[in-house]
Amino acid sequence: MSQTWKKVAVAIATAGLFATSLAACSSERETPPAATGGATDAATDAANGGGGLIGIAMPTKALERWNRDGSHLVELLEAAGFETSLQYADNKTDQQISQIENMINDGAKVLVIASIDGTTLGPVLEQAAAKDVKVIAYDRLINETPNVDYYATFDNYKVGQLQGQFIEDALGLKDGKGPFNFEPFAGSPDDNNAKFYFQGAWDILKQYVDSGKLVVPSGKAPATDDAWKNIGILGWGSDDAQSEMENRLNSFYGGDTKVEVVLSPNDSLALGIAQALTGAGYKAGEGWPVLTGQDADQANVLNMLAGKQSMTVWKDTRALGDAVAKMVEEITSGKEVTTNDNETYNNNVKVVPTLLLDPLVVTPDTVEKDLVDSGFYKASDLGL
Repeated sequence: MSQTWKKVAVAIATAGLFATSLAACSSERETPPAATGGATDAATDAANGGGGLIGIAMPTKALERWNRDGSHLVELLEAAGFETSLQYADNKTDQQISQIENMINDGAKVLVIASIDGTTLGPVLEQAAAKDVKVIAYDRLINETPNVDYYATFDNYKVGQLQGQFIEDALGLKDGKGPFNFEPFAGSPDDNNAKFYFQGAWDILKQYVDSGKLVVPSGKAPATDDAWKNIGILGWGSDDAQSEMENRLNSFYGGDTKVEVVLSPNDSLALGIAQALTGAGYKAGEGWPVLTGQDADQANVLNMLAGKQSMTVWKDTRALGDAVAKMVEEITSGKEVTTNDNETYNNNVKVVPTLLLDPLVVTPDTVEKDLVDSGFYKASDLGL
C-alpha cells in the first residue's frame, strides 16, 4: 500500500528507548492561553496571594509524559513563590489516595491531580472540601464527585478526530479507495480521556468500517463508540499493546493478508504495536501500516523518522503547565479562574468548569519545525 507521508531515514537505534516511552468534547470556546509567560504572571499574583503549599499528584514516574508534566509544574509554581509537594503513585490508586491525604494534612491550598482512576477519589476529595482545599483535575477528569473545582486539559475529542482524519486522508477513503485491513485500539478503560480519543476517531472511521472500505479481520471493531472499552488496553501499557497486536497478527494475518492501518490512541500503545509489527516481519517502507499516535514521545518520534509511525498528536504539556500554574495563582489570590468550556465535561455529578487547549498533528515532515524549533526537543535528541 502506498503511504502518503514521507519517511526520513535516521541511523539511530530506537530499541533502547522502548522501555522508557510515555503512556499516554467539543464546544465553542475562547482561544487557549499561550505556552509562555505563565511563570512571570503567576509570580506577581502568587506574591499577592501569599504563596502556600500546592499538592501535585501524578500517576506514575515510569512514563516520560508525567515526568515532564510534574517537573514543569514544580518549576513554574516554585518560581511563582509557592511550595510544592510532587508525588507519583506508581499507577496504584490506593497509593495516590494516601498521597493526596498527606497533602491535605500538610496544609495544601490547592491540589493538582492527574488521577489514575477518575472514579475512586470521591472520599479523599470530601476531606479536601472540608478543609476548603480547591481541586484542579489535570488532563484527566475526576468523576463521581462534586468536589472537583476545575479541569484543565487538551481537546481530547479533537485528538481522536485528528487521528481519524489522518487515516482518512492517508488512505484516500473520501475518494472511495479501499478496502484496507484495519485494526483499531483504544486506551485504558479507567481513563476518562480514552473515551473521548476513541469517540473522536470513531466518529470519522466507523462509516468506512460500515461501508467495507476498512475491513477488520480480527473482528475487534466496536459496534458503537460506546463499546470502546472492549478493545481498551488497561494502563496504556506498551507491553500489553504489543501482546494484543501479536495475537491479532498470529490469529488473523498471514500469507498475503497484511494489516494496512492501525488506530493507536497514543504513543505508548503505538510503540508496542510497532514492536509487534517488526517481530512479524514488517519492514519500514511501502509495506508498513499507517500507524497513529499521541504525545510526541522521543522513542515514537524516532520511530516516525525511521518510517515506523505515521504521525503523533502533540499536546504541548508546557502550555498545559503554564495554564494550570495561572489557575493556581487565580485561586489563591481570589481572582476569577480562567476557563473556556463550561458545558461539555460532566463528571456524572456536575459539569466541571474546564480550560481546553488545542493539540497539533506532527508528521515526519514537520518534526523539526514543530518539536525542535519550539524547543520541545533538541535536534541532537532526534539525530537531526
